[in-house]
Amino acid sequence: MAQFFSIHPQNPQQRLIRQAIEIVNEGGVIVYPTDSCYALGCKIGDKDAMARIRSIRGVDEKHHFTLVCQDLSSISHYAQVDNRQYRLLKSSTPGSYTFILKATREVPKRLQHPKRNTIGIRVPDNIVVQNLLDALGEPLLSSTLLLPGDDFPLNDAESIRERLLNQVDLIIDGGACGIEMTTVIDLTEDPPVLLRKGNGSLSPFGMA
Repeated sequence: MAQFFSIHPQNPQQRLIRQAIEIVNEGGVIVYPTDSCYALGCKIGDKDAMARIRSIRGVDEKHHFTLVCQDLSSISHYAQVDNRQYRLLKSSTPGSYTFILKATREVPKRLQHPKRNTIGIRVPDNIVVQNLLDALGEPLLSSTLLLPGDDFPLNDAESIRERLLNQVDLIIDGGACGIEMTTVIDLTEDPPVLLRKGNGSLSPFGMA
């Protein structure tokens, strides 16, 4: 049965942040708020937790996860970033975007696109997530909380608890955060390619 933490969206209780990270480090799957919508997260190297997220989402092994990073420096550890890409990332992070970039050797092969060796990277503009990432010391392996048969991601923590009480280890209530998913931009192309229009503005990429 999932634990349920109500964490203040502007002034997160550090005791609860630390407890949440303990759950992640012990192999747990958590639900947490972002600047676009709620997401499922786990530790990068945990195959079992990743399989549980796939089961919750109702997706197969072709589903691509995202690495939710704290800042630009952590992005460069997991993705190859040239000067052009760096300027675009600097102008648009943190924000409601997922960027497709070439993966470094630090990224397990199972997380990369099988043919392109790319990975989705994200730096959310959300204080709760930033505190979680700071305490964890590495990115969260993440997927949008969009359940099978639903048209939109779940946004209400009480509804999430009703539906996922026995499927996750922790639900973090950080308040309503929206139902629009991130804008997905492929930065491996020049100029960048829009893969999905979501919550993030297209202006930084000259696509508005």
